[in-house]
Amino acid sequence: MYVGNAGQDAALDRGWLLGHFKGVGDVRRSEAVEVKWGVHPRGDERAQWVRGEERTALLVLISGRFRVALPGRSVLLERQGDYVVWGRGVDHSWRAEEQSVVLTVRWPSVPGYAVAGEG
Repeated sequence: MYVGNAGQDAALDRGWLLGHFKGVGDVRRSEAVEVKWGVHPRGDERAQWVRGEERTALLVLISGRFRVALPGRSVLLERQGDYVVWGRGVDHSWRAEEQSVVLTVRWPSVPGYAVAGEG
């Protein structure tokens, strides 16, 4: 069992609360799903597009104003609870238009998508 606070725990591991990247024996380790509590300052953006996506993702706006770029479409999340879902094979990127907090759930949890130096 693990009890924590998303804001505090996220600060310890680039936002990640659950996924394949947690240590062996940690109840938060999962290869089925990963969860991120993303806190993004205004203007923060993904350094490069995710290409060759093998996961399905759900991104929910907690606060702020957040834009998700998908092929041929830009989705603006601006009301608490706005969300977008995309599936395997859908490349994407994002940008925080205002200070934002977003909850991201992706499945399965697989390595290979981190951008060096990105938080």
